[in-house]
Amino acid sequence: MIGVAPPAYDPAAPQSATTLPVGTPATVRDYVRELLRRHRTAFAVLMAVNATAVIASMVGPQLLGGLVEDLAAGERDLHIGRAVALFAVALAVQTAFVRMVRLRGAMLGERMLADLREDFLVRSVGLPPSVLERAGTGDLLSRITTDIDRLANAMREAVPQLAIGVVWTVLLLGALTVTAPPLGLAVLIALPVLVIGCRWYFRRAPSAYRSEAAGYAAVASSLTETVDAGRTIEAQRLGDRRTALSERRIREWTAWERYTLWLRSVLFPVINVTYSLITGSVLMIGGAFVLHGSMTVGELTTGALLAQMLVEPVGLILRWYDELQVAQVSLARLVGVREIEPDSADDTVAPGGREVRADEVRFGYRADSDVLHGVTMRVRPGTRLALVGPSGAGKSTLGRLLAGIYAPRTGTVTLGDAELARMPAERVREHVALVNQEHHVFVGSLRDNLLLARTSARDTELWAALSAVDADGWARALEDGLDTEVGSGGLALTPAQAQQIALARLVLADPHTLVLDEATSLLDPRAARHLERSLGRVLEGRTVVAIAHRLHTAHDADLIAVVEQGRISELGSHDELVAAGGAYAALWRSWHQ
Repeated sequence: MIGVAPPAYDPAAPQSATTLPVGTPATVRDYVRELLRRHRTAFAVLMAVNATAVIASMVGPQLLGGLVEDLAAGERDLHIGRAVALFAVALAVQTAFVRMVRLRGAMLGERMLADLREDFLVRSVGLPPSVLERAGTGDLLSRITTDIDRLANAMREAVPQLAIGVVWTVLLLGALTVTAPPLGLAVLIALPVLVIGCRWYFRRAPSAYRSEAAGYAAVASSLTETVDAGRTIEAQRLGDRRTALSERRIREWTAWERYTLWLRSVLFPVINVTYSLITGSVLMIGGAFVLHGSMTVGELTTGALLAQMLVEPVGLILRWYDELQVAQVSLARLVGVREIEPDSADDTVAPGGREVRADEVRFGYRADSDVLHGVTMRVRPGTRLALVGPSGAGKSTLGRLLAGIYAPRTGTVTLGDAELARMPAERVREHVALVNQEHHVFVGSLRDNLLLARTSARDTELWAALSAVDADGWARALEDGLDTEVGSGGLALTPAQAQQIALARLVLADPHTLVLDEATSLLDPRAARHLERSLGRVLEGRTVVAIAHRLHTAHDADLIAVVEQGRISELGSHDELVAAGGAYAALWRSWHQ
């Protein structure tokens, strides 16, 4: 068979540091075995019910073969009425059990799919924050939507149907061998054609389907990024460039789509040829044995009918095995999160104080390029530290290290002499909280959104938290108050209101150290100033690391760190830095001009 060359780009799924990993075949097999162990009872019942249905389906060929045998022997009393009655009973049993097979197969598939969704969600939520930050939303979104959708049909249909097809084929081959052993040669004649064709196909299909899935993920990621950054793209006149990028990725994806379609267009004719070979070989070989007296006409009739019945289960296996090639890729992408090593954490590590220190910290998002270079700083408990500097200087990165989101490449970040990188994420969140300009309103009531921070909070505490961030005014004006449904399908909140909810969660969480990364950026300057003053009363006595471009935040801070090119170039109070006449003084003058 002559194949065509696949598209001229890397067929491997993305495996770079900026995407989540794809599961290895060993990981996929381990997970499939785990699923089967969980549902072994339901799977065993499905096989038993299916075997009963298949055995019942064999009654018809056996009865017909017996009638033909009696007729060939000259029998006049053929007992046709009894044969019809037995066939009717067998057909009724087969119908009932086939219905049970389909019902139990669908139920098993749905349960396995539910387990898969739950496992992926639980594992994704438990991923280290640094992994999710680096991977971005496009890859994770394509896995939890597109890959789940692709797997849905496979889990509901392919797995149960494939198991049914295997049992069906094995029982039919066994019956054929018992009824007329020479007719087994017919299967052997067709087998090489089927094996060669399937081997050719399945050597190419997995990598092609993997590349097709990766291509779609790239398309989804490009479109998501373009929509999210639409205003920036328009302002920078990048529309043509983004359109060209999307079109290129769509071309690459559709090229792989065409290639996988071509593979199927070769496989299916091979399968049809196999069917014809099986039927033709049975009739020719069986006819030769009948002529030589080694086989009766009745045995040939039964064997021919059983061989014809093989067409459906073999087609079922090949059809759903091909479906599983697509599903296997999606499954590998979903279980790939199981290969991510959890953060090296020690439950025994606990902070012995509240002082935050960074000692000779170096960090980069790529191994060959550091963003922070030897940063050393000390933040005493209750200090309000402001990180200022030009965009891209490393302020947000430093804030994430101080919040325990990232671990430094070299050096240490400690809280009370305990390394944040060695502490479990849950324990870090008990002491340090990060609030940035990104926010999310979950589907549910306003109360549910607030209780995420502290599930035991009473309504009076929820209203106090909303009041602390100046959100109680619009919240009390809602018709259902805290029971108002918000998020998708509910009340549409403005970005500023969503940010106030995020800050109210912060008040409820009550951490002693806060990292605020432009946490009031979505409010207008006057509202932001008023909110910061309100928060100032609530956050009295806490350690606060504030990252902002609005220098009035720095003016109110106890300590200011100027970050330039990944280093702290100045450190001191507002008055000290203005008097020094350095970078901060220049920023302050430009702010007031």
